[in-house]
Amino acid sequence: MQTLPPFLFGLPFPNQAPYIARMDDLDLPEVPQGFAERFAPEAREPAELYLLSPPALNAGFADQLAAALDAGPVAAFQLRLKGADDHAIARAAEPLQAICAARDVAFIVNDSIALAKRLGADGVHLGQSDGDPREAREILGREAQIGVTCHNSRHLAMEAGEAGADYVAFGAFYPTTTKEVSHRADPAILAWWSVVSPIPSVAIGGITPATAAEIAQAGADFIAVSGAVWNDPAGAASAVRAFLTALGR
Repeated sequence: MQTLPPFLFGLPFPNQAPYIARMDDLDLPEVPQGFAERFAPEAREPAELYLLSPPALNAGFADQLAAALDAGPVAAFQLRLKGADDHAIARAAEPLQAICAARDVAFIVNDSIALAKRLGADGVHLGQSDGDPREAREILGREAQIGVTCHNSRHLAMEAGEAGADYVAFGAFYPTTTKEVSHRADPAILAWWSVVSPIPSVAIGGITPATAAEIAQAGADFIAVSGAVWNDPAGAASAVRAFLTALGR
């Protein structure tokens, strides 16, 4: 995954006063239609694919993961097993982590800084109640990839950037059955973020090969998917190829 310069505190909105820490989203101006198009576009690499595990793993999942990663370039795999205890997750992680390492795919642990440290994972993804990115950086080190869920909130994204996150995740953009969601994001937030910050964004939530290009064109650097890959009747490898085609990879 991309390694970028640290976030600069006080980064202004274009043509506005510097951002003030701990503002609420309601205090921020609405993102105008066509906001990103007002600025000279920079050459952008196609968005990368970021796979998330299904909520529960079957006995053949390791082979399924290997086939998915062999289907084309995948930037990262996140092990997200909500409700499982750390010992069970650690047991499940061992073969999956080896599969990722053999293919130079970042192995990310969901929610738990301690578990990411225990496993020697490449990084951790933090929800809003899972810890501070500063703490994660202190425990996991400079090279760890630290992502933060920011839902549909510009305020949370700015806070995450200030705290040293390597990426911010926005969503859900579409209805999803993978997990219960209470936040719906508009693609305009991706366009806004791509203008005001160099930190990569991850788009998540109900994205399919049919909608991936739209979300990537809005400004997402990574497209995070789960059910659309693992539940594809044609198989995970076929789904990965479909996503990569949609993303121009």
